[in-house]
Amino acid sequence: MKKETKYIFVVGGVISGVGKGITSSSLGLILKNRGLNVTAIKIDPYINVDAGTMNPTVHGEVFVLSDGDETDQDMGNYERFLDLNLTRINYMTTGRVYKTVIEKERNLEYGGKCVEVVPHIPLEVIGRIKKAGKIAKADVVIVEIGGTVGEYQNLLFLEAARMMKIESPKDIIFVMVSYFPTPSKIGEMKTKPTQYAVRTLNGAGIQPDILIARGDTALDEKRKEKVSVIVSVSADRIISAPDVDSIYDIPINFEKEKLSDKLCNLMGINAKKTDTQAWNKWKNFAKHAHNGKDILKIAMIGKYFETGDFVLSDSYLSVIEGIKYSCYAQNRKPVISWLNSTDFEKFPEKLKDLKKYDGIIVPGGFGTRGVEGNLKAVKFARENKIPFFGLCYGMQMMVIEYARNVLGLKDANTREVNPDSKNIVIDVMESQKEHLKNNLYGGSMRLGAYKAILREGTLARASYGKKEIIERHRHRYEVNPAFVGDLEAQGLIFSGRSPDGQLMEIAELPKSKHPFFLGTQFHPEFLAHPLDPHPLFTSFIKACAAKRKK
Repeated sequence: MKKETKYIFVVGGVISGVGKGITSSSLGLILKNRGLNVTAIKIDPYINVDAGTMNPTVHGEVFVLSDGDETDQDMGNYERFLDLNLTRINYMTTGRVYKTVIEKERNLEYGGKCVEVVPHIPLEVIGRIKKAGKIAKADVVIVEIGGTVGEYQNLLFLEAARMMKIESPKDIIFVMVSYFPTPSKIGEMKTKPTQYAVRTLNGAGIQPDILIARGDTALDEKRKEKVSVIVSVSADRIISAPDVDSIYDIPINFEKEKLSDKLCNLMGINAKKTDTQAWNKWKNFAKHAHNGKDILKIAMIGKYFETGDFVLSDSYLSVIEGIKYSCYAQNRKPVISWLNSTDFEKFPEKLKDLKKYDGIIVPGGFGTRGVEGNLKAVKFARENKIPFFGLCYGMQMMVIEYARNVLGLKDANTREVNPDSKNIVIDVMESQKEHLKNNLYGGSMRLGAYKAILREGTLARASYGKKEIIERHRHRYEVNPAFVGDLEAQGLIFSGRSPDGQLMEIAELPKSKHPFFLGTQFHPEFLAHPLDPHPLFTSFIKACAAKRKK
């Protein structure tokens, strides 16, 4: 008898940012630990075809999959929690779905029918969801519908979920993550916003099976009973999800309420008992988020932090998590400071404050803003022997700084910033020139997983412990091959190159000159996982710890 794939739809109520992505990831983890094959899908209700053209200070980090798809940051959470490599079939947007339907219509794939928003858009969504489950051979597919119930943008996705429920009622369940506010002047948790959110979901023809109660504090039994009567969800299926210090505690808290049992019962799955060994590994990892023996002070010098009066650290979410994983593995607790690169341009005297940090990271970015501030910070880190890790744009800054201050090419620059410079040490990739000429920006960079070969006797080779690596990329510019010989003659080592030797993937200084001065053209943060920290982050953290010890 064929085993039917089960689908869990996760929707949000009351506010955005309520935690649907982490909830979806946590559901996947606790079900995976029950021996089930789980995959996850994110639906973003944007007209954008992918996340690549979105401003990170508005939408957060762009997470790149191995196949090059530019996606929402929740895809990174899925990969990290579930230890998976997902592909573009696991991510969809309104724009992507409409684009596909229109292309099918143009190709006569609808056989001359009148193509309409309903049912053809929901049917395309359903087809993608089922295809993702089939490719993964999944027992359970978790589908997170972006946005908040009641928004016009996600109605068609809710309609797709409703249609799937009608078609196969035993195989579909709904989890609603909703916010229970406690207004400070009232001092009492209020349930009315969630009551309205559930009724709005009911208006789309959907009844939640599980209610995840997000709030500052735990939802008490009295309110569980009250909500249960009004929203028709039994009290034992209302799961309290109070704020926690670490997102990695969330699946542990879920299992305290036996959520995986409840999910399996609802889906009619006779699952194995929780894998004790795997679960204990996760719990031990989560403990380190609280019990780091020694702190490490890390300065993150970026250009995508400010959004009005607020700081959006989500712009560099994967970098932050990569730091954490390597710190936790060494029983350290990272204290990360967000420093705006433009401050070093306006107030160069602030550079001396960098001495109090154990390490400095310059992460990825685009554009001209804050470049000179970044270059000043890189120079300070190099000259003062502060462990430095440059990621993508950070490596390019590192190469420009070295060309200016060691090679003496004072106007050295990237074509992106100053195309009139006589010394373009960072140039647009040959494969990208046609894209830029024709204003083809979306999905046209060097994207996804590529191989690199590591040089013997280098920090990079020692960190990885192997000659060949595969890492994920997202860039248009690269080190200009015309300057590689001169840079290496003055001591900069290109320790990682593309298999044909033409693209510089890693740059570093030898340990005899600097404890850790290394940059990557790729994004190692995309492959850092909770139970499998990235080797370059780990080497960086070890160098930071050594500096602190001194």
